[in-house]
Amino acid sequence: MQAIGICRFSYLGEGGFQVEHSTMQDRMAYLYAPQRMQERFATFETMTLPPLRAQTDDDFTFVVVIGDSLPRPYRDRLEAALADMPQAVIKVCPPGPHRKVMQQAINDVRRFDGDACLQFRMDDDDAVACTYVQRLREAAMDVLPMASRHRHIAIDFNQGYIAQPSASGLDIAPTNEPYTTAALALMFQPDLRLSVMNFAHKKVGQKMPTVTFAGEDMLIRGYNQYNDSRQKAGVQTPRLSRIDAAGKAHFKATYAIDADAVTAAFAQLNPGSAG
Repeated sequence: MQAIGICRFSYLGEGGFQVEHSTMQDRMAYLYAPQRMQERFATFETMTLPPLRAQTDDDFTFVVVIGDSLPRPYRDRLEAALADMPQAVIKVCPPGPHRKVMQQAINDVRRFDGDACLQFRMDDDDAVACTYVQRLREAAMDVLPMASRHRHIAIDFNQGYIAQPSASGLDIAPTNEPYTTAALALMFQPDLRLSVMNFAHKKVGQKMPTVTFAGEDMLIRGYNQYNDSRQKAGVQTPRLSRIDAAGKAHFKATYAIDADAVTAAFAQLNPGSAG
């Protein structure tokens, strides 16, 4: 059963973000601003990629979608970051309707081999546990008897952490909110060409059967000033606290994330701001 993850890495497209811009040039200036890009790389390299490299089931594809306007230095750095990850596929796409572009990027790597397809999405500051792909496949086998009667089924792992990195340290809070993007997957019937990006993650329960697995830390939801979901009024602020020694050990064992390395990466962005 093929498993595909997708990540938009500052993709310049039409729609797909709650942050709106008057022109494509304005959006490009926002996405490719040096400070924003440096932070995106800091989270992607120290939080998103380590657990993907350490998956206990390494049979998956990780599609990273970028715009054809991504400046060459950033593309070079991205290619270098993914060079040792055979599961990674960089898809370079011109601006286009967001959902359509993402759907095509996924379908380009789908085998359409007569088996169901598992798909998950994540932002460039999210992470999943090192056991995620393994647990996802196990869960898919549990719900497989339902698959012939439903075009798509949501498999939701809802437990983990919200994490805010900075030069001062990593601040975290536990979460068990349902349908959080990083560890939410959709299981599609073999010939269905829809993708995980065709559905708003918070509304999957209104569109299809869902099965939620709790009790095991499986996700990290990145929290930073560039979060698209934080741009609307009335968004609740999580109560974060500095990660302690036990938390660092847990992050290392569960997510292969070195909290000190995350802090060091952000300290390099803002020399002298740690404390």
